Amino acid sequence: MIEWERIGSTLRVTDRASAELAVDGVDRVAACTTTFPRPVDETLAVSTSELTVPHAVVYAFSLETDTRYELTPTDESLSLPADDYVIDIDAEIKTYVRLSGRATLTQTDGFESVTLSLPEQTRVILGFRSRNELPVDTITVPDQPDAIAEALSHLSVAHKTDGPDRTYPTLRGHPPLLESGDTLEIPTHLERECPDTGIELIVPPNYEALYSIAPLAYYLQATVTTDNRFDYARIRLADRGVETELEPLPALEDDIAQLLRKTFFLDCLVRNVGPYGTSLSELKLIDALGLNSEYLYEASPQDRLAAYLEIPFEAIEHRLPEWHLATYVTPTYDRLETLPFLLDRMSLIYQPRTTELEGQELVERSLDDFYRVTPPTDREQPGRTETLAGSSNHTDMTHSSLRSQSQTSTRTRASTGQVASVDVVKPELHHGRTHGWLADGVPIDVFKSDPAAYRNRLEYLANGDDSSGPMSIRVILNDAEMAGEHEAVAETYRRRAEDRSIDVTVDESLRTADLARILESRHDFVHYIGHCETDGLRCPDGNLAASSLDRCRTQTFFLNACGSFYEGQTLIEKGSVAGAVTFTKVLNDHALKVGSSFATFLANGFSIERAMSLARSRIMMGKDYAVVGDGTHSLTDGEHQQPTTITLEAVPDDDSETAVPNQYLVTFDCYSTQTTGTYYVPHTDENELATLCGNESNFLLERDEVASLLADCDAAVIYNGDIYWSRALSRQFQ
Repeated sequence: MIEWERIGSTLRVTDRASAELAVDGVDRVAACTTTFPRPVDETLAVSTSELTVPHAVVYAFSLETDTRYELTPTDESLSLPADDYVIDIDAEIKTYVRLSGRATLTQTDGFESVTLSLPEQTRVILGFRSRNELPVDTITVPDQPDAIAEALSHLSVAHKTDGPDRTYPTLRGHPPLLESGDTLEIPTHLERECPDTGIELIVPPNYEALYSIAPLAYYLQATVTTDNRFDYARIRLADRGVETELEPLPALEDDIAQLLRKTFFLDCLVRNVGPYGTSLSELKLIDALGLNSEYLYEASPQDRLAAYLEIPFEAIEHRLPEWHLATYVTPTYDRLETLPFLLDRMSLIYQPRTTELEGQELVERSLDDFYRVTPPTDREQPGRTETLAGSSNHTDMTHSSLRSQSQTSTRTRASTGQVASVDVVKPELHHGRTHGWLADGVPIDVFKSDPAAYRNRLEYLANGDDSSGPMSIRVILNDAEMAGEHEAVAETYRRRAEDRSIDVTVDESLRTADLARILESRHDFVHYIGHCETDGLRCPDGNLAASSLDRCRTQTFFLNACGSFYEGQTLIEKGSVAGAVTFTKVLNDHALKVGSSFATFLANGFSIERAMSLARSRIMMGKDYAVVGDGTHSLTDGEHQQPTTITLEAVPDDDSETAVPNQYLVTFDCYSTQTTGTYYVPHTDENELATLCGNESNFLLERDEVASLLADCDAAVIYNGDIYWSRALSRQFQ
């Protein structure tokens, strides 16, 4: 669902997932019923001579000749001759402009916006499509492996194509939901629309195998069947006479991961001969592998997969993007309802396995993560540099001194009451950038999810019209001694509200009834700063237990208080989607640093898990912090679709370990757990290539180039032993 309003000459467009787009330069806006040549959710007729949108990849397609034009990163402008066009703007809400005549596309020097200029005031048609989709229907499944196999075969009905373009997230819809029942019931229209690709996945009739192969079956649009004669899975391409055996469990999990990563990556390369191709840095690999992209783009799914199966994984492993998400799921019937949500995120699926943490291992692993943010060198000390939460104070400390400091500091957020503590374990993690846990136990380094989190997210999206108006953020301070974090995070959210529809409300010293009322009311995010004890969140008149709430209608939260894990879990069970919590007592200065950083990342489009992962890396005991619920969920979109992290390192001298102050290695890292298959374009002066999200890109820049880059982008920057926000850090290089 798309909603829009006109404020002066600006058209503000939003969808039910809180994605937002501002189009400047409109006049006389009206709803429009004209048939649009692209799939859209809303069409509007506007009168304009110049439209400006946030910076995005832009294509223009002639409706008469099928000629494609692209505004590349190195183009200042693109002139279009007189013709009938559809302008494709790849913004956070997919945007199209239908026009007739001449036009000029121009991008600003700082890559902040793109302007469409027309010779005179002209009527054009705007089309908008939300990137978020709801499930098309529900399949009822009994507790039988063969029935589950049949259901899995129909989940890919939401794909809009069976070609390589399905790597674009906008061409993969949300799979149908799965619910338990006595008999298998597949809606007639799903049976009718389910594609027959001729690809078959044959697995042993057990849940372990079915869960493992689900992501590959979904992407390949394969028919899944069971066979109890073998303990291993097979891929069969009947028309090609091909049958490939896969490893038995548990090795099957990694086999499936490799096949999915390889197939998806090669499709990302092959798709570039299609209408939405771009200049990818990875494209040279196609020639090295001897693949014919033109043939494969038009080939049948069987023929294309057969060609991919002949390529050894080892031949391309070094160029594969790091996969964005792995989820560890207990493969049982009662977890079946979570599969469509995991497949919608294109998650790899593994069985959960853990071991106990030994001795001081938790402390050591926390310090390792902290120490991975490289401290400054002896030669380059830029002075007092403002970080995300105050000034940088890293020094060249040893592991032992860091451990000593973490153990002797006594100023915690604990109150006089009893604080809950969680017994955490060490998970056996496989390939993936982000890890989710849908099983018993509380592991470190993962977000602890729950089936309720996915149901709640779907409910928020389905009822998006109930939350019309600005995003609602509440910042709650329930202990005056923690005012530092309170002021910092409130200012962060207010700054973000300057260019987004965000309503920020600050509360102090809330009583239990008032805090309960806020949590039971519809809010997008609540940032609680105070104390948490075994019987709930501390208030002036007592404690509020999350279990006492009738229903939690706060979508996301951060309980920045000691031992808030169980209260956070209960908020998920009561209706929230995701939240940040702590496992035990936390130091007050650590809480300030994590809270302020988390607010910055979250407000700029990072998912809750990634925002927390970055924020907690700034403190010595980062593993005291975690995420509950669906950690892939984000509060809002950033200025651009993909949250970006930049690592900035002074280049060492050839003869020593000292730094050359005016030359830097800049590494871009851009990915999202929600939009797998997209790419990004690093905006450096010499770069003309896009890079697939999940792959890093490296550049050697002079100091003035670094200053320009940081001033023109919105990114988290790892530099000189801490994490900064790019625009603030740019001042240090000017």
